[in-house]
Amino acid sequence: MIVVAGLVLAFVLILIFANRDTRHCRWREDRRQGGPEGARLYRCMACGAVAQTETGQPPRTCYRRRGPPSA
Repeated sequence: MIVVAGLVLAFVLILIFANRDTRHCRWREDRRQGGPEGARLYRCMACGAVAQTETGQPPRTCYRRRGPPSA
């Protein structure tokens, strides 16, 4: 019974803390096309969106329905 309660609790916590903005995105770094100094180019394998970040991390929002923010 404790195991079932733990699984239910884990599932609820995942639902609460999951980032819904990138749920369907699968960002991959595009190393063939480099960005400006310090920036990295990422391409979403699910929808084909392209975004550039300076943090070295994939984007945290989905650009499926809207384009990337203008600079």
